[in-house]
Amino acid sequence: MTLKNTFRTGAMALAIGGLAVTAPAMGQYRQKIGNDLSKCSANSRSAVKVTVQGIESSSGKMRVQSYKGISSDWLEKGKWLNRIEAQASAGTMVFCVPMPGPGTYGIAVRHDKNGNGSTDITKDGGGMSNNPSINIFNLGKPSYKKTRFTVGDGVTPITINMKYM
Repeated sequence: MTLKNTFRTGAMALAIGGLAVTAPAMGQYRQKIGNDLSKCSANSRSAVKVTVQGIESSSGKMRVQSYKGISSDWLEKGKWLNRIEAQASAGTMVFCVPMPGPGTYGIAVRHDKNGNGSTDITKDGGGMSNNPSINIFNLGKPSYKKTRFTVGDGVTPITINMKYM
């Protein structure tokens, strides 16, 4: 085998190996799950127990989505990890969001008051991990640096305060 063929074979092996490594990570995106609070028990692996406060009404749906705590994924379409959708309940709701493992993540919550699946800026509510300021200057998309937090091997509790126009 010539040196050129050896190099080509090695490069192909690396490329194929790289695909094998990245495939599971790609499979982590867009997982629709139920709100199973038992996954936030004392024995749970990496999970976030999200308490959402200040829900204005019981109409419509609540949507909780988790993201990797990196710029390229935060609030990008199709880059969410897990999504929980549930009927809204005025006041406070609790969600358990399992995570792929320890790491840095962000959570976004939306209250689709009329349940139409679209964001109606003047009607719907929203909130994010670490409760960053949301205003006209950041158009409701604060930096991932302001919303990310660390998740370990157990359950990480966070509270998100809903904001409405």
